[in-house]
Amino acid sequence: MNFVIGLMTAVLVLDSLFLILLVLIQLPKKEAGVGSAFGGGATDALFGPGSGSVLTKATKWATIVFLGLALTLSFLGAQAKRAKSSRSDELQKKSAPTKMVPGLPGILPVPTNAPAASTNKPVAAPVTNTLSPATNAPVVPKK
Repeated sequence: MNFVIGLMTAVLVLDSLFLILLVLIQLPKKEAGVGSAFGGGATDALFGPGSGSVLTKATKWATIVFLGLALTLSFLGAQAKRAKSSRSDELQKKSAPTKMVPGLPGILPVPTNAPAASTNKPVAAPVTNTLSPATNAPVVPKK
């Protein structure tokens, strides 16, 4: 996929340079301007008297190719970015770091995506039974 994107980018750059050249050598409407400064008047001598229609058609097709390549590269770049993003998400899920329980060297690691144990519970003191099991009456301590 990367090779195709690189190849199409190279073709797009060459097409843009060709398009610039085509625009510069076309005859201007009033025989003045940038086209005549870069040799626009010499196109009749170089390509013949009917070169205006040939250059116009070539410019039209070069523009269509440029637009098509630009849109295609934009679409392919978005697809490549989306695929790269999903692959990196999958790799992050697979290689989730584990958290070791501090101070307990023989305990297995706890995955970080597991729900954490709540530490907000109050610690209750152990309750001792002060009632007699048979009568449910308070036990009198012996002296």
